[in-house]
Amino acid sequence: MSTVSVEHIEKTPDTCGGRARIAGHSIRVMDIVALHEHGPMSPAEIARQYPTITLADVYAALAYYHDHRDEIEADFADARKWDEYGKTQPSKLRDKLKAREAGGG
Repeated sequence: MSTVSVEHIEKTPDTCGGRARIAGHSIRVMDIVALHEHGPMSPAEIARQYPTITLADVYAALAYYHDHRDEIEADFADARKWDEYGKTQPSKLRDKLKAREAGGG
C-alpha cells in the first residue's frame, strides 16, 4: 500500500463492511467514485459536499480506485446484488406505502 493510501484510505473489518474508505470517516472510496465517475462531480465539488474531508482525501480515493479497480468494481457489483436481493424480499414498509398509494390507508 502506498503512503497516500495509508494516510488517506483505510480498511477495517468493523466499519463499512471492511470496504476501503476515507480514513477516519465512513465515506467509502466507492461513494467518491460514484460521485465522480457516475455523477459526474468534480473532486472539488465532492469535497464541498462532504466538508469533513479534504480535497486530498478525494484525490486519494480516486487514486486508490485506479490502483485497485477490480476491488472497487467488485464492491459495486456486491452492492447491486444486495439491492436486487432487497427488492425481492417482503417488506412491511413497502406494503404500507403501496397500500397508501392505492388509497387504502
